[in-house]
Amino acid sequence: MAKTTPSPSLPPVAERRPTQFTHHGVTVTDDYAWLRDPGYPEVTDPAILDYLNAENDWFAKAMEAQAPRVDALFTEMRARIKEADRSVPQKDGDYLYWIEYEQGVEYKKWWRRPVAAGDDTGADELIFDETAAAAGLDYFRLGAIAVSNDGTRLAWAVDSDGSERFVARIKVIATGEVLADEIPDTLSGLIWTSDDSGLVYARVNDQWRTDTVLLHRIGTAHGEDVALYHEADEGFRVGVGLSASERWIVISTGDHETGEARLVPASDPTAPQILVRERQTGVEYDADVYDRGDGSEPLLFIHTNDTHENFRLATAPLSTPGAWTTLVEGTDDFYLTGFDLFRDFYVVEGRVRGLDRIEVRYYDDPARIEPIAFPEASYEAGLSENPEWATDRLRLTYESMVSPASVYDYHVAARTLDLLKVQEIPSGYDPSLYVTERLEIEARDGTMVPVSIMARKDRRDPSPLYLYGYGAYGIAIGPGFSTVRLSLVDRGMVFAIAHIRGGDDLGRRWYKQGKLDKRTNTFNDFVDVARGLVARGLTEAGRIAISGGSAGGELMGAVINSDPDLWGAVVAHVPFVDVLNTMLDATLPLTPGEWPEWGNPIEDAEAFRLIASYSPYDQVRAQAYPPLMVTAGLNDPRVTYWEPAKWVAKLRAAKTDAHALLLKTNMGAGHGGKSGRFESLKETAEEFAFILWQLDIGDGQPA
Repeated sequence: MAKTTPSPSLPPVAERRPTQFTHHGVTVTDDYAWLRDPGYPEVTDPAILDYLNAENDWFAKAMEAQAPRVDALFTEMRARIKEADRSVPQKDGDYLYWIEYEQGVEYKKWWRRPVAAGDDTGADELIFDETAAAAGLDYFRLGAIAVSNDGTRLAWAVDSDGSERFVARIKVIATGEVLADEIPDTLSGLIWTSDDSGLVYARVNDQWRTDTVLLHRIGTAHGEDVALYHEADEGFRVGVGLSASERWIVISTGDHETGEARLVPASDPTAPQILVRERQTGVEYDADVYDRGDGSEPLLFIHTNDTHENFRLATAPLSTPGAWTTLVEGTDDFYLTGFDLFRDFYVVEGRVRGLDRIEVRYYDDPARIEPIAFPEASYEAGLSENPEWATDRLRLTYESMVSPASVYDYHVAARTLDLLKVQEIPSGYDPSLYVTERLEIEARDGTMVPVSIMARKDRRDPSPLYLYGYGAYGIAIGPGFSTVRLSLVDRGMVFAIAHIRGGDDLGRRWYKQGKLDKRTNTFNDFVDVARGLVARGLTEAGRIAISGGSAGGELMGAVINSDPDLWGAVVAHVPFVDVLNTMLDATLPLTPGEWPEWGNPIEDAEAFRLIASYSPYDQVRAQAYPPLMVTAGLNDPRVTYWEPAKWVAKLRAAKTDAHALLLKTNMGAGHGGKSGRFESLKETAEEFAFILWQLDIGDGQPA
């Protein structure tokens, strides 16, 4: 049974300051709208800061007795990490590149060595030291990083407060000299021009929307940067990339349902742009260029959903970029998620019945299809970094819920896999102790929802269970490996992933069935999966811990409103719970671009009604709620801090139980929580300690 929160003092109670608004004839009262600082992104209102700090103090007091458990969890989680580790070197031009972690260090180092030097470690060259760059910062996140074509300079971008506004700098690798160039407000790749005289990047505006692509010429002030493209639609965002042959810069723009792309030579970014095809609402596409550089006309490859919701792959001559000819048909069975071009072959990636599939195909023989075979029935696999245009092998990654991450080279001609590295777990790991299953559970409308399960073979059912879900934006949650997960599974818990609608686990239709007017399918699927696992005897109602973040936090809020008795502990990370207010506010950073996902309640009365009917904040009621731990980031531009703060304040006033309700706001971080591999691990240890506490699972060492 869940425990009440012992404390000599009472939790903070936010003041009620009712405000009202009316849309479509409906008046809504919001008692906690004042928690949004009008000066955001600056948060200076003393009353708001006092409340957030009081909640942080309450969190610390409530978790004080769990400190030994947090420490124990952190210690065992850290013991599973090979602290002094390095990636498998990858060739890119004249160099081999890799990253390394040193013992006890939060951040990594980026290294290279000339290919001609062989294994001469004396030739190793440190090109970027994240630890040095992070010195003195409470938060550090490396964004884009790019070596110039001639190999002499490095461009990189850093977010130092979690706001996702990166500042780009450039240095001379050989000397370490940092150039005077400084490019603020980047939020994209950094693309070197062919002659290395400049960088092309996308700039984020005051609303955190990348709306402009610019060319920065090395040695000039950023105010002199040349605008190459500006996106006028406030719902669209732009990005920049480099074609496979590195001869073209791809400028892409789009929202959650529509795409558009332009091409410009990397040798002359200011040249007239080639529009691949004018945007058409509901048609997504991305493009690359097969350009051999031998004088033959380049051929466009286009990945699009214009004729089938599971996408097709088409081609078009560069001279007539909108004349698309199907190369790979879209089908109901194969969800085509992407492609990569190489000089002598191309690769198609997708999913069949929810499992990853990688196929090597050939330009001169469309009928020749070579799928790459993997050994397990349930797994995650995909291309890793493959920077070379002319290559005879592919770098792949592979893992499953019981198999640690592995790195392979796939030799294309021989069709063989060469194992290069398996994730090492220093404290030990025996996969024979565990079992993984892929179940299907029927939802209330008859849809069969996949569920991935991992557990110890010696567990006793019904077991306490940890159920994870996301279900939004067409993001699939794959059945991958996790070392931190072992801290729950080794204590007798079953770990489950619900592949609910709203993600694209089973194809694009699966995604569409969980968005807009079908959004409630996502919540129903999650609840029905939980009830199905109870019916199968794996667990019991009230012994299920659930967790989700961002849109997955919205999921947590919805299901605790609808089915509070199912859950024994709930963790909602940076939860998107104030859905109606956020979607009604076009001045917020993400709102216009989110309307294709959730609906536009400003213009659409039915969208207003539907969102209001499930928005977790608006549906808080006087009832008993399960124990709840909530996190937020003061600098979070995606889910603004006031959403979880308002939600917790309203829950605290409305709920009729004595269960724990905790809010922790990271005052110097954003959407992803704290930075650094160990600092972020501490937050996971806190989450797991809260779950074990509330489910009354003992403190003994893992079995």
